[in-house]
Amino acid sequence: MNICVIGTGYVGLVTGCVFSDLGNEVYCVDNNPEKIAMLERGEMPIYEPGLEELVKRNVDDKRLFFTQDLRKSVERSDVVFIAVGTPPKPNGDPDMSFVSAAANEIAAGLNRYKVIVNKSTVPVGTGNLVREIIEKNRPNDVNFDVVSNPEFLREGSAIKDTLEPDRIVIGAPNQVVAMKLLELYAPLERPMLITDVASAEMIKYASNAFLATKISFSNAIANICEAVGADIVQVIKGMGSDSRIGPAFLNAGLGYGGSCFPKDSSALAQTAEKHGYDFTLLKAVMEVNREQPKRFLNRLRTELGGTFEGKSVGVLGLAFKPNTDDMRDAKSVDIITDLLSEGASISAYDPIAMENTRKIFPHIRYTKNAYEAAHGMDALLIVTEWNEFKLLDMERIKSVMKTPLLFDGRNIYDPAKLRKIGFNYHCIGRTTATLLSK
Repeated sequence: MNICVIGTGYVGLVTGCVFSDLGNEVYCVDNNPEKIAMLERGEMPIYEPGLEELVKRNVDDKRLFFTQDLRKSVERSDVVFIAVGTPPKPNGDPDMSFVSAAANEIAAGLNRYKVIVNKSTVPVGTGNLVREIIEKNRPNDVNFDVVSNPEFLREGSAIKDTLEPDRIVIGAPNQVVAMKLLELYAPLERPMLITDVASAEMIKYASNAFLATKISFSNAIANICEAVGADIVQVIKGMGSDSRIGPAFLNAGLGYGGSCFPKDSSALAQTAEKHGYDFTLLKAVMEVNREQPKRFLNRLRTELGGTFEGKSVGVLGLAFKPNTDDMRDAKSVDIITDLLSEGASISAYDPIAMENTRKIFPHIRYTKNAYEAAHGMDALLIVTEWNEFKLLDMERIKSVMKTPLLFDGRNIYDPAKLRKIGFNYHCIGRTTATLLSK
């Protein structure tokens, strides 16, 4: 098939590359000329393992093209994917302006029947919105259908998740339209679920909100563990061994971030409110997530004598999760902002995300490695659980620090080993009494 993908962010770029790798001719469209120029040079605008190689292979084989010409790309295509951003507004509603603009431009290129696919994360009713915009602006009475096909990609493993999804959700107005998408996805040989459009749109929000709930629930239990002397690591192991619960998304830490969970949880709460339902459970999930970094910093402040003024703090990990350079809703942003506002100086290191962090914090000190970030520090914080941090020479880390105070926001270290080395070690959901008893 000929495919047009509008938007070259995580979802659009990965989707376009995978479909081209499956033998389709794909036109990836973006209105940002700098991004298109980068991609044409073989440079990636985002960090995603394996993406650069995938792009190069399919560009060389002339199946993957990058362009700003949306209308021409739509005219050439059988299926058009909308994969633009839907960033949150201040009130939590998703900003639908990019989706609306894409629908307007699709209408101009509607020269024959096409399937229009909403790949962006959008609220229930967006399928109707896109249909109305295209019907109003199409130059002639060409037929088309609108389908919802939500993505379930995890940054850092987006290519694998696209090739090996747990399920492919297709929300279509009828079986005939659904078959067009089934044909496109058939080479993946993965489970497919066909629903109505509204249900498909809801599946995406409900899935992300539920995963966010698991994370916040685990963090709330971790906070209780600290109070009663229990060990959250052991509690999670016991909980996760129950097949009804499962171990995924139960690790306690600083909370969730990124481009999906915060935005989608907020959008679902707003949708519920607009339809007369007070989603108090989801609001509590979001509140626990907001409070988690504050609790972390309160404990750090106490250990530093009640103030951050004049203190030097090293921060290891800046991206919202490992294997990405994405800083959207990263916990490091909240933590560094609060530390700076109270007079601390920061040395930071991340394997991938420092360039993006410089756009937010241009004046803090960035280092070449974790050891340099720890040098001379009053405290060292683990904010993102990169694998390389798990393999550090911790005796060397201790030897270069001014004070061996380590706050592990992701529970990546063995408490007994670090205390034996001589660290004043703090983590999430594991009290000092618990740690000393092991």
